[in-house]
Amino acid sequence: AVPYLQGITLTSAWFLKNLQSSASACWLYSNLTACQALGNMCVMNMNSLSSSTTDACGLFQYIYVNTARLGIVHSISFWRHDLPWLYYGDQPGLASQVLEANHLFIISFFSHHQDVKLQFIAASFDAAGNFLKWQSLEGGILQLCPDTQTKLNAAYTFGTTYQQSCQISVSKILLDFANPIFYDLFLEYNGNNGQQYLWAVPVLNLNLQYSEMFVNQGSNMNNWLLTRRLFLVDALSGKEDDLGKLPRVIRIASKITISIRLVSHTQKGTIYPPLVTVAYTDVLIQNPETQSVMISFSVNYEMDQSEAQIQTDITLGVLGGLAVLWSLLKTAGWKRRTGSSIVDLQTVLKFLLFYAGDLANVFFIITVGTGIYWLVFFKAQQFVSVLLPLPSQEEDFVTYIACAFSLKALQFLQLLVSQLSIDIFFIDWERPKGKVLKAVEGEGVIRSAAAPVSIWRTYFIANEWNEIQTVRKINPFFQVLAVLFFLEVVGFSNLALMDSSSSLTRSSESYIAPWSRILRFGMSAALWLAIAFLQIIFFSVIYERFVEDKISQFVDLCCMSNISVFLLSHSCFGYYIHGRSVHGHADTNMEEMNINLKREA
Repeated sequence: AVPYLQGITLTSAWFLKNLQSSASACWLYSNLTACQALGNMCVMNMNSLSSSTTDACGLFQYIYVNTARLGIVHSISFWRHDLPWLYYGDQPGLASQVLEANHLFIISFFSHHQDVKLQFIAASFDAAGNFLKWQSLEGGILQLCPDTQTKLNAAYTFGTTYQQSCQISVSKILLDFANPIFYDLFLEYNGNNGQQYLWAVPVLNLNLQYSEMFVNQGSNMNNWLLTRRLFLVDALSGKEDDLGKLPRVIRIASKITISIRLVSHTQKGTIYPPLVTVAYTDVLIQNPETQSVMISFSVNYEMDQSEAQIQTDITLGVLGGLAVLWSLLKTAGWKRRTGSSIVDLQTVLKFLLFYAGDLANVFFIITVGTGIYWLVFFKAQQFVSVLLPLPSQEEDFVTYIACAFSLKALQFLQLLVSQLSIDIFFIDWERPKGKVLKAVEGEGVIRSAAAPVSIWRTYFIANEWNEIQTVRKINPFFQVLAVLFFLEVVGFSNLALMDSSSSLTRSSESYIAPWSRILRFGMSAALWLAIAFLQIIFFSVIYERFVEDKISQFVDLCCMSNISVFLLSHSCFGYYIHGRSVHGHADTNMEEMNINLKREA
């Protein structure tokens, strides 16, 4: 009987026909083909081990334990002579030793002119245990989703994070994979002496059960039971009565992930042994033409990020402490300007608002620094020493950005309230010219009074004051347009892809790796800051000096209009523009104004 995840247990015609005969031939005669067939039936059962010894894996383990006299192959204690290598040990607990005790020298540098490939090869067998051939994994051997050869082979380019997914019809799967093929994976690499070696690639089968428990589905490596052999589609063991009929259930490798980890502090591209993680989906056949299954294949590159996290935490602690001191200084300055010496609730609230803005700057500095660090050290490295964080390892980075945005929004609201509460006074120094006769209401008499001064100059200055409220050292429209131009037209956005290429252009036929959130933020922030810095230099050094300086023009206009501006931002602090004219009068005709200007010249 073959158990499936949907609670279905059926009597397999293939197992009924071949299980006992293969086990007997393997046990009694050490027949290699029969042992391979028995191993394949164990793989069809998801390599699951239980107390029962009557299933394929139980029979295989019985033969394995009782054939120690046959010796081992290539000094590998898990590999018996005349038996396929299916398990790394007979119980969980050896995964950390297998995955971390050995280092493989793969690549010494990133080539910017030629992609460096990981040389995965596979020994393939049919269900009856016959060896078929050795073959490279290039060409989509493990990738069920169809695509071009170039995009399929990009999965094995070192440093390129690869993701592929699609929806495949069950009828197509039954047509293309009528007979299962089993693969033993190896990685070809060069040793320190330059000689080529093969390293057996372990498999983490998420459907494997050990004593009725899915031990491989947790994150604790010490609970894993690693295996060796895998298949893509099993449409054979699900046939109940007749091997010539359609199966009742098929089992599909719906998710395959190849994980490659870089050894910490390496300068020569040394990696730990790769790990292939497989998750199978059982499909109950009802109407193959309408049924479909989601398939995904991915290759992830990772490294230990604990040291980088510690450095980030230290930086956050130091800058956060400095932000506290800076906020205290700003709060003390605010207290002096308000003329108050009492530490009350308003003072505490003001300190928290100041600290929110300063802490937002700290988070921004850390995120920009982190983004630029990974952008430079990953894309520009020649000797492989760092790999990008996985999306799951970017959560702290995303949290920092969210904190920076939230705290900056709070500071923006506080700044908006402060600007709305500023008192602005326009002081008109113009003195009346002569006297006019004016009727006094209620008395019926006419008296002479000082001639009134026109209010229109004050209105004009107030209007000009409103217009310069949006004057900046940068042009926002040009800033956004320039950043988009460099990102999308020049191609700087391609530097944010999770691959080793530093090219700004990509071919439409080539594989496009997924975006890295850290690289995207780092690239965008670096461009934004660089263009803003250049604009500030241009406006300060060239434009305001040789074209126009609107702030200086406003001050000159105040002097010509004989009006001063007094801005009271706090109770005891403000700003003053002295606009009193040296000529005494500004409310005059054009001729007198022209004479006054000639005097200044």
